[in-house]
Amino acid sequence: MSKRVVITKEILKDRKYLVTALFSDNRLTEVSCENTKKESILGNIYVGKISRIVEKINAAFVEIAPGQRTYLSLADAKAPFFVRQSREGKLTEGDELAVQVIKEAVKTKAPTVSAKLTWQGEFVVLTTENTRLGISKKLPEEIKSRFRDLFYDRTGEDFGLIVRTNAGKHADAVLLEEYNSISKQFSHFKETYKYRNCYSILLKSPGNYMNFLKGMDLDEVEQIVTDEEDIYQEILGFFQGKEPLASKVKLYQDSMLSLSNLYGLRHKIEDALKERVWLNSGAYLVIQPTEALTVIDVNSGKAIKGNAKDYFKRVNLEAAEEIARQLRLRNISGICIVDFINMGSKEDEALLAQTLKEHLKADPVPAAFLDFTKLGLAEITRKKLKKPLWEQVE
Repeated sequence: MSKRVVITKEILKDRKYLVTALFSDNRLTEVSCENTKKESILGNIYVGKISRIVEKINAAFVEIAPGQRTYLSLADAKAPFFVRQSREGKLTEGDELAVQVIKEAVKTKAPTVSAKLTWQGEFVVLTTENTRLGISKKLPEEIKSRFRDLFYDRTGEDFGLIVRTNAGKHADAVLLEEYNSISKQFSHFKETYKYRNCYSILLKSPGNYMNFLKGMDLDEVEQIVTDEEDIYQEILGFFQGKEPLASKVKLYQDSMLSLSNLYGLRHKIEDALKERVWLNSGAYLVIQPTEALTVIDVNSGKAIKGNAKDYFKRVNLEAAEEIARQLRLRNISGICIVDFINMGSKEDEALLAQTLKEHLKADPVPAAFLDFTKLGLAEITRKKLKKPLWEQVE
């Protein structure tokens, strides 16, 4: 499968956005839109001040800027880095501590922060609080053993490491170079954070496009193309010394045809914002987000082709694949309820469930089919990390 990442600016709903898009065989698979006048705070580390502790929900509200409140689960604050602490061993209102934004604000919900901090590389992630060495379960045992030997003495009393799946394709020297870079950043943080003022930014996350790239297996990507000179140089710098990755980065410079038009980007994003999604069979999906969950209805359309039972089965299996794709494309998170066409067969229902599970596995964000309800509705969950696409371009 041919994969390309396209990074360019586009006008959507009368606003300019920096768009990062993944194409798989020329089909839009994943997209992130960042308002050029409003930077994302996801991944940033701040000196936050606890404004309120709510013991009933085991949580605290933390200000990361004057009047900007965030939500902190106390389960994510077992070993915080305090800048100012009132009482030893207990979080208190007025305390100042380092927190990292792990979820963006969604609708009326405040951003979520954690006192568990991470420094992310392409192959290795440094984590605080959890001081163990974690290795991707997707790697074969032979490579896991190699990484245990490589990193067994490289964790510390206040940090652990996670080795990503794509690390398995690279030499030890490349991984250690990245580890050394990340560990230096963490050491600098520890030397300086206590002397910073409240609301200071201790770590500014790179743009959405860099987080987008870091979260991918770039060995599977054929090309990363942008028409923005500064972004091109930043990505080249990130890949410095990491061949063949650096050779995949291209600067698009055709003045006759914009990069966005070359890939039909605006049209494809507009389609991803529509309520109705047509299937090749002539059936269609109706996708409706609500405050609490997302509802998807599978509609057979007007024409039933051939045997009705077989047709409904084909439509449902096609819909299962498209639903998994749409969840990722639209970044639909939380609870999703799907009303498939009733097939009246437990055997066909089991096949549908298995098909849905298989397609959800391809999603880099944890997503799972749970079960069918007594009413025959499919229950799906997908981890909330970023705003859904329709909120990104509001």
